Amino acid sequence: MFENVNIMNKPLSSLSLAQIVNSNYKAASVFEKYHLDFCCKGKRSLEQACSEQQLTVSQITAELENIFSNESIGAVIDFDKMNLTQLCDYIVQTHHAYVKNEMPQIYAYLQKVSSKHGERHPELYKIFQTFVAVKEEMEGHMQKEELVLFPRIKELQKLAYDENANLQLNITYLQSPIKAMEQEHDHAGNLLNDIRIFSNDYVPPEDACTTYRLCFAALKTFEMDLHQHVHLENNILFPKAIDTFRELQTTVLN
Repeated sequence: MFENVNIMNKPLSSLSLAQIVNSNYKAASVFEKYHLDFCCKGKRSLEQACSEQQLTVSQITAELENIFSNESIGAVIDFDKMNLTQLCDYIVQTHHAYVKNEMPQIYAYLQKVSSKHGERHPELYKIFQTFVAVKEEMEGHMQKEELVLFPRIKELQKLAYDENANLQLNITYLQSPIKAMEQEHDHAGNLLNDIRIFSNDYVPPEDACTTYRLCFAALKTFEMDLHQHVHLENNILFPKAIDTFRELQTTVLN
């Protein structure tokens, strides 16, 4: 039994998807396999999520227990132990860097395969158009995080380390951009879900060329990375930032 996930002796099925992934990031691979959204809808319990997808809870639980019993847990990064600045830097250096590097390549793949194979496979036009929307969304989204939200969160971290800090900020200073980012996460996630449906779960047709296959593989990896990216923000960074703000508020008031 993987006790690290069995928080406060609760049954695994009663834990939220976010709690399970927070405890061990390798759980993400199981949730990806069954299209269980652990990022934007990570607050649902495993039982509720399985019910919505008409999946058997015991089957998912068994797969989760199996993956953790067969692999080293020590190699997993403990994001809960990172401070706000470390989390922001990790997200930018890992996920933002990946997105910025991959989007032009996927765009080029889609442009090529849709022009070459679009007549036989018209769904490629839909995939291309939807990815263009994803690209525009993510470019603006990452810029807002790097120039507005993350600097505010890092500023909060500095105040938390300063015993003489005088908090002059309103909670909306954080909550407003966080709410906007969460809404954009939902939108980007929905767009990529559309792409997954249009692409038949990223399964290329039999007549697909090498570029076609590379394109679908890249799109699948891109969606999985976005799920991890959004999970880190929605379920770890943002709640931790809000909690830190409220703790500072309480300290100043006292």
